[in-house]
Amino acid sequence: MHPMLDDIELPQVQEITTHEQRVLAEHKPPGMAGSLLQNLGRRPTRLVLWGVATGTEAQSFIEKLDNKFRDGQPVPFTADIVADAEIEQMVIDDLRVQDLAGKPQRYAYVLTLREYIKPPEPEDTSFLDTDILDDAQNIMDDLVAGLDTGLGFATGLEEFVSQLSDLLSRLQASRQAIDSTKDG
Repeated sequence: MHPMLDDIELPQVQEITTHEQRVLAEHKPPGMAGSLLQNLGRRPTRLVLWGVATGTEAQSFIEKLDNKFRDGQPVPFTADIVADAEIEQMVIDDLRVQDLAGKPQRYAYVLTLREYIKPPEPEDTSFLDTDILDDAQNIMDDLVAGLDTGLGFATGLEEFVSQLSDLLSRLQASRQAIDSTKDG
């Protein structure tokens, strides 16, 4: 099977390398020797392949690859190495092209592909009670109104600060007098 990227047959592929990685979270509980690993699944598979395009169709092949890269859309990829991996679509992550010396119309290309995993559909929110938002807005309005009232109360206390300061001074003096009679 020749490797295919969407509708493009990849000519003279010399090497295909797969990179698969598992995501592990390490937890170090206090007082325990060692650590615990939590398996968070795998990362999307990454493929790196390189090949050589030659002949009169080489330039148009490179242009098609470049157009696919610039589109940035997921495309189907088939090759023997990924046949059992159940990879449906890939995104071209990187494209490198080199014009090879010695013969005209000869290009080396390197493709880095990443597995495209379709994001889950958003949850259906039609069953939610939309009156909840109105209730929340009413509660917030009541809180703001209460804060406005509290601000008036706090600024109203300013009138009593001097009287309360005098009272505090007299109470402290009385306390000192009582303490001195106990000691004496």
